Amino acid sequence: MHLLRAYSALEERFSGALSVHGLSLKEVLLLMHLEREPSGRLTRVALAKRLNVSASTVTRMAQPLEKCCFVSRETDARDARLAFVVLTDAGKEAVTNTRATLQRLSSEVFRDRWTKEDISQLAELLGRLTAGHPGDIS
Repeated sequence: MHLLRAYSALEERFSGALSVHGLSLKEVLLLMHLEREPSGRLTRVALAKRLNVSASTVTRMAQPLEKCCFVSRETDARDARLAFVVLTDAGKEAVTNTRATLQRLSSEVFRDRWTKEDISQLAELLGRLTAGHPGDIS
């Protein structure tokens, strides 16, 4: 219960802080997953697995991001049925800006409670929960 309550509180706090960028936490995570890919693109199904949502949810999430020019759609040259969500330059800039906000907020959330060693240990322990999971973003 402590873990779930902590997750809920952190998600609410981080989502509130990201609102200055006009993005939700899930949207930022979607953009970060694309940024980590060398090609800067993933299929909706791959994004769904990484975000632990359905492919239709990714489609709904990508539409406003596409309108804001943070992502674009690209079809596969060999298979027109296969579509990719592609990170744009504006999307890369959004990731840079939101990452700075997330890092600032992370330090505010944790610095008054734990030492650097505590935070490092927490990160390592939480990393074990998602080890080998495609949705792991460091």
